[in-house]
Formats: sequence, structure tokens, C-alpha cells
Amino acid sequence: MALGGGTFVTQNKELPGAYINFISAASASATLSERGIATMPLELDWGIDGEVFEVTNSDFQKNSLKIFGYDYTHDKLKGLRDLFLNTKTLYAYKLTSGGTKAANTYAEALYCGVRGNDLKITIQANADDDTLFDVKTVLDTAVVDEQTVAKAADLADNSFVKFKTSATLAITAATPLTGGTNGTVDGTAYQTYLDKIESYTYNTMGVVVTDDTTKGLFASFVKRLRDEMGIKFQLVLYNKAADYYGTISVKNRVLDDGWSEASLVYWVTGVSAGCEVNKSNQNKIYNGEFTIFADYTQNELKKAIKAGEFTLHKVGTDIRVLEDINTMVTTSDTQGDIFKDNQTVRVMDQIANDIAVLFNTKYLGVVPNDAAGRISLWSDIVKHHEQLQEIRAIENFSDSDVTVEQGNTKKSVVVTDLVTVVNAMSKLYMTVTVA
Repeated sequence: MALGGGTFVTQNKELPGAYINFISAASASATLSERGIATMPLELDWGIDGEVFEVTNSDFQKNSLKIFGYDYTHDKLKGLRDLFLNTKTLYAYKLTSGGTKAANTYAEALYCGVRGNDLKITIQANADDDTLFDVKTVLDTAVVDEQTVAKAADLADNSFVKFKTSATLAITAATPLTGGTNGTVDGTAYQTYLDKIESYTYNTMGVVVTDDTTKGLFASFVKRLRDEMGIKFQLVLYNKAADYYGTISVKNRVLDDGWSEASLVYWVTGVSAGCEVNKSNQNKIYNGEFTIFADYTQNELKKAIKAGEFTLHKVGTDIRVLEDINTMVTTSDTQGDIFKDNQTVRVMDQIANDIAVLFNTKYLGVVPNDAAGRISLWSDIVKHHEQLQEIRAIENFSDSDVTVEQGNTKKSVVVTDLVTVVNAMSKLYMTVTVA
């Protein structure tokens, strides 16, 4: 007779034998998630149309020509260079997606936008075989693709154009693509971006706009997602008194010709997204490329702090962040002055996002809501907070500060959590006795 075997759920087998379960380790753990993820809707001359697309810092440096249509050093990418000084990943969206693709007899631009008008197709007879053609795709004066084929149907699409396979190849020094236009940037374009970005996870959203209507749209968006949906991130706008700790308002205007006065939003979005949970951006030196207005008096700087304005000011030859604050000015019994500090918000968001991921991936629908299950959740939360304390993001934490109890129903759990946030030193009051 064969011995029993297989897997088991409970220890109730009748036959002797080996019953063995193989399970994977839980994919979620009580670890701290990394920061450095930003999102921005952008007015672009080139790029993926109608979709949110991911760009890493490495991608931006190596492949900016393919992604954005311009070389990394081009003046058109100055804002993005400011952003990526402190950001690892950008979820970008092309607001100008509704435009027209440039085209000629032989090819159509891969994306819509005016940058497509700088593309040309050159066709020459092959030097070794007069039945073949050398077909080059040229952007400005740079050859970005070259193929040798007998007919148009043999051409493979590249990173810039889609070839018309029915075309008849003929020798041409340079046939430009024409008719490319940028789409109109309006309320519909911004709303489309918001609809698409809602399902993504990121630390900071930045929007380079100056009109109050669009700023109001985004301020309402961040408040709804934070307060009603539990999606924690901060929003960076220019000159927006939102009175909300989820929104950062940049005071300084950019003076560069051809750039919006709100363009410092690029850099502030980057430093906000990239700032570690145990760090502050206070006193950080502006190391970007824009010329910004920073000539403020002491009284103006005091007023800026009271108004919740994220302000850069001159300190000697440097331009530095005055205070790492958000737009919150009205406090309450449940949300005091500490909520005005962005370092506090980063700690809160870290806890909210990490524990939500932990619960949704490890516990939701999996772990029974009994004493053992709740102890497991309590243990994971305590472990998470101990890591925050190790990196000095919080202090004076004890495992007794966390309680996990059954809620009003069999399926619910209630967590009570007490944390004390550490903030960077800001003011020194010193008394020196001289003998």
C-alpha cells in the first residue's frame, strides 16, 4: 500500500506519510519605501501622446533626445534638468498631445508636436549596390537612424518616424517633415492628466501654471486624494495660498526669457520628492539653472513664513531655502503648527503609505482577524516605526505606543498610533557668559 502524501490545510490526515506545503515568503514587509518619485504635466514639443510615461534620471541623461526630442543640454530641457537634480523618477504627461504629427512623402513623425518639423529624410544610392538605397532619418543636423533597403516596405520604424511602406523611394538630399503642431493646453488637457495619474504612486506633483483656475483644480485634486482616498503626496504650485499642508506654494519668480515665472516649481518639486523622510530642505542651496528673484527684506521674509510661502532668499552669494514649509496657516486642536512643516508631512505620508501597502498586500483577505493576526499586524507596525526611529525621523517611540484592536465588525481592525516627529534644527538661542 502506498503511503499518504501531498499538501495539507489542517493536521487531519488519516494515512501515514509526509504532507508538505511549499509557500513563498510574504512579499510585503515592514520596511521603509524609498522616496524620489515625482509627477508633472508638461508642455512638450515631442513625446508619447495621451499617456503617462516613466522617465528615470538615467533615462533622462542618456535618452532625452528620443524621449523629449532634444539633447540633454538643450535649453528647452532646463526645467527638467532642475527637476532631476534631486529626483530619481518622473511620471510625465504631455499636455500638448492633441496636436498634429509632421509628415512627408516617406514618413510620419512618431509623435505630434512642432519638433517633428525638424526631421528630414535623406535617400541616397548605396555605394556598393545600385539596387539599394541608404535611407537616413535626420533631426536638425544629426543622423538618428540609417537603413539600407531595396524598397520602402523593407524600412523599419525607428524612435522618430513611422515609414510609409507604400511610398516609392527616390534619391533626395533632404525632404523635411512638415505640418507638426502642438496640441492646445487647456482645462481638458489638465483634467485628462489628473484622471490618468490618479492610479499612480508618487511623492510630489508639480504644475508650472500661473492662472488661478488651473491652480484651483490641482489644489482641489490633492485635497480630495489625500483626505478622501488616502493617497498621500504633496503638490507644488506657484503663488497659491491653499492653506493646506498637502500644497506647497513657491514664492520666487523666474526671470529667464522664454520661461514661465512659475518655473522654479521644477526644482522645488524635485527637492520635495527627493528629500528623505529624516531630512529637511531648510537652508538647501539652489543649484539649478534659472535666474530667480530672491531680493527680499527681513520683514518680507517674516511675512512669507506667516503666509506659508516656500521662499528662497540670498545668504551671501548663495540662494537658499528659508523654511521647508507648506501653505497651512490655519491650525486646529487636531492639526497644530507642526503640520506646517514639510518634514512632518513626509513622516506622516511615509507611515500612511507604507502601512497601507503592508496591510493591503500581506493582511487584506489573507490573515484572520483574531488575536494572533492582530499581534502580527502590531508587530509589523512596531518594526516599521523602529526603523523610522533608527534613522531619526521619529523619537521616543515605544511598542506600547501602538495598539491593534478588533473594530466594530469581525472584518475590521482599529490601530491607534502615537509618534513624535523629529524636525531639523532651525533656531539657535544661546546665552554666553563672559568673565
